[in-house]
Amino acid sequence: MTDKIVIFDTTLRDGEQAPGIALNPDQKVAIAHQLARLGVDVIEAGFPVSSPGDFEAVKRISREVTGPVITALARTEAGDIDRAWEAIKYADMSRIHVFIATSPIHMEHKLRMSEEEVMAAVRTGVARARDYTDDVEYSPEDATRSDPDFVIAVCQTAVEVGATTINIPDTVGFATPSEYASTISRVMTEVKGEREDVVISTHCHNDLGLAVANSLAAVGAGARQVEGAINGIGERAGNTSTEEIVMALTVRKDAYGVEVGVTTEEIVETSRMVAEKTGYPVQYNKAVVGRNAFAHESGIHQHGVLRKRETYEIMDPVSVGFSGSSIVMGKHSGRAAFKHILHGMGIELSPSPFEQAFRRMKRVADQTGEVSEAQMQAIVDEVVTGTEILQGVTESFQ
Repeated sequence: MTDKIVIFDTTLRDGEQAPGIALNPDQKVAIAHQLARLGVDVIEAGFPVSSPGDFEAVKRISREVTGPVITALARTEAGDIDRAWEAIKYADMSRIHVFIATSPIHMEHKLRMSEEEVMAAVRTGVARARDYTDDVEYSPEDATRSDPDFVIAVCQTAVEVGATTINIPDTVGFATPSEYASTISRVMTEVKGEREDVVISTHCHNDLGLAVANSLAAVGAGARQVEGAINGIGERAGNTSTEEIVMALTVRKDAYGVEVGVTTEEIVETSRMVAEKTGYPVQYNKAVVGRNAFAHESGIHQHGVLRKRETYEIMDPVSVGFSGSSIVMGKHSGRAAFKHILHGMGIELSPSPFEQAFRRMKRVADQTGEVSEAQMQAIVDEVVTGTEILQGVTESFQ
């Protein structure tokens, strides 16, 4: 039987913590509904104690959004946990996610607590959360810069008092894939052991550009929940990208041997909604959802894709929600692509005019980079009529 990966989406919690993002309750509810349509397993709706607005948003999501488990974040403090439960208790399936840092630098400078005090906080905090719900997650914040033995000890304590998911955060994106996989392997052996009721989870940040790679390494080591955010948004350089991890596990099922329950055709719509509501644009070359993810400008690539899409595309763009591949006219484009674009515009040229138009397209592309459909039409009209009309069209697109 193939294992299923739990997709835990934290767009509305860690994602919203990116500088400059402040979603109102209506926006958070709208995104949560779209995440449910996407089919993520868990939505971390927010950090209820952080503000009245966040409490209200999490409460509304727990009332209005069905399908995924609705989760709220809480420190090990009683007030946090009580507030989290007040916000999520209306959901069909609720989880409280409890965390406290375990690294020396965090314990000394932020918490001002000893290891013994942190251990006691884990014990009382997780137990209090378990009094409210039988679905409790515990995270030792900054785990990858913590003493490994201490991480194992606090995670064992969390499981003893009722945690059912143990998440190992690479909070500052410090780990490498081999290091992170090794940590997960040890947690699998010494914390989960033979217990079927405990899931090991990942939460990786992208400070060194390794968030997705670390998460995949952890899946290979036995983790069965991955935490991420749409478009990879989040603190500093962001989180594991939900859409990238989903498609990596889907496309390379041969390598990882796991299932995901996401409706991948909803990925692009989800990405666009998050970008619009957060004001964080998606970079053009972003994997899976970027404007250029399925766009081809090089003549060699265009020729291959026009013959058989799979020559240069390992994913079908339709499978993630795009309408199809994109052939872009530019200075590297070849005749096959030029003819394809003209055909799509309903234009057929005999050999001589075709060559003239192709050469003119190249000259325009040297000036403007990408040649628009309007410019293509102007090029053809010039060749056919001999009238100088391209200059104005070109200027309007520069």
